Amino acid sequence: MKKVQKPSTALFPVPSVLVTTISEGRPNIITLAWVGTVCSSPPMLSVSLRPQTYSHGILTKAREFVLNIPGADRVKEMDLCGMVSGRDEDKFALTGFTPQPAVKVQAPLIAECPVNIECRVNQIISLGSHDMFISEILAVHVDEAVLDEKGRIDVQKMEPVAFVAGQYWAVTRHLADMGFARPKK
Repeated sequence: MKKVQKPSTALFPVPSVLVTTISEGRPNIITLAWVGTVCSSPPMLSVSLRPQTYSHGILTKAREFVLNIPGADRVKEMDLCGMVSGRDEDKFALTGFTPQPAVKVQAPLIAECPVNIECRVNQIISLGSHDMFISEILAVHVDEAVLDEKGRIDVQKMEPVAFVAGQYWAVTRHLADMGFARPKK
């Protein structure tokens, strides 16, 4: 038997990522879990932020950012970036992360993250507690160390982090390839 619960953010897992922005030459980092792919062509993703956050104001004005996907080895720094405000702290100095220049946007990449996705905001939708920034993907950077022999991201090498009910989880066990259940002709 299933128990009916009140509506909540019950969808899980969701990616846990670091979003970098820049304002007046000062880079900032925010940890987000309300993110996702929203379109294949053109490639687009969304990030959702509460309007009260420091990053929301920067993102609204700059309309560009980098979504950085850390590995499980950076979970402490990722958590820290979500616990302090960029209004008060230089999160690059606080975490020891290295900013790297992007090729399409002003916001920096985080060198220690194996995947960095440069984005430009196309639309902002107010949803209630959060505003959704629907954004076009302009460039994707991937560390060669996490690629397999076919040039695809090897999840076991990268060990991306998922957020589930207030907890961080490493995503590393392969179950099957998409389409495996389709009857063979």
